[in-house]
Amino acid sequence: MTVTDEILEIFARRGVGAYFGERVSMAEHALQAAYFAEAAAAPPPLIVAALLHDVGHLVVEVPDDLADWTDDARHEEIGSGWLAERFPSEVYEPVRLHVPAKRYLCATNARYFSRLSAASVVTLKLQGGPMSAAEIARFETEPYYKDAVRIRHWDDQGKVAGLVTPKLETYRALLESTAIRAGRAGGRAQEQV
Repeated sequence: MTVTDEILEIFARRGVGAYFGERVSMAEHALQAAYFAEAAAAPPPLIVAALLHDVGHLVVEVPDDLADWTDDARHEEIGSGWLAERFPSEVYEPVRLHVPAKRYLCATNARYFSRLSAASVVTLKLQGGPMSAAEIARFETEPYYKDAVRIRHWDDQGKVAGLVTPKLETYRALLESTAIRAGRAGGRAQEQV
């Protein structure tokens, strides 16, 4: 099974479910984030990252109802770890940072919080709320923090009921050309040069 086949199977099995308090399914949300990344002329790895930014919700079981969440699901870390076995750092690092990017934007942009969906406000509390000054300074040292902020904006945009986007299968070639084909070293896939 290729990485792409694995992704398509995961989305077929788990992506049809509602996206935790939003008016779209998890698959629709992923496709919309990728759609907005493409519209912004993002580089291919960042489009893949936008498409797969919430894969952590799909590879582990979490409560379907947001009201049942008592802790942060840490889906960004789960997803990043899963992606690191299959894609280069240009994909998995922005995914790892997309939740901190929400916290960062809430702390650095006075208008950002007012644009969050009701579900994002709930998860923001579970994720630690807006960053402190020290957390902001640390976040800005991350090599992929600007890419994570871009994904965060596409994530926020990708909650439009009824928006027509390309189908997941459309991304097959992009996923396959971005995936790592080398062996594993130390638990992480080796990136091709």
